[in-house]
Amino acid sequence: MSLVLDPAAQDLLFREARTANTFTDEPVTDEQVRAIYDLVKYGPTSMNQSPLRVTLVRSPEARERLVRHMAEGNQPKTAAAPLVAILSADNEFHEELPHLFPHFPQAKDAVFAERPVREGSAALNAALQAAYFIIGVRAAGLAAGPMTGFDFEGVRKEFLDDDHTPLMVVNIGHPGPDAWFPRSPRLDYEQVVTTV
Repeated sequence: MSLVLDPAAQDLLFREARTANTFTDEPVTDEQVRAIYDLVKYGPTSMNQSPLRVTLVRSPEARERLVRHMAEGNQPKTAAAPLVAILSADNEFHEELPHLFPHFPQAKDAVFAERPVREGSAALNAALQAAYFIIGVRAAGLAAGPMTGFDFEGVRKEFLDDDHTPLMVVNIGHPGPDAWFPRSPRLDYEQVVTTV
């Protein structure tokens, strides 16, 4: 059985999409970011908890502060990208559950009263949403450069608070010259899928 999604869209989102390492100086607008969010917000999370939070780093001053926390090899990419997003997990996501999960508003206290439970659930579900976010960036015709090479505690202290856990930093823009490393191998179906 073939996929229903148009092959060109499959290529845009998956086959031809890569992590970008250079970008042009063409700006990424707030309207583009809103369109990305308005698409990816429909991706599923457990109990619709939606714990992903996005911090857009736009000002030169904020960019300098962020670059200091990036791993050495990631600093030039983050300094030059038209837009950088810090993706984090909101460990207090449960406060929104009465609105987001109205058929079981008691979930806020019945399931997520304890902070360690929230942190585990927020990390898993925000990471899932981060993957949707990257696909949304691609759907907007932009390239994403997601990175985990940075000082997590430094970024949390600099840009977030104790209720937010950074997950990744994503450079966003139109790909520049030599933006792509060669495609790395992938596992075959038989290496991944088991039927029981």
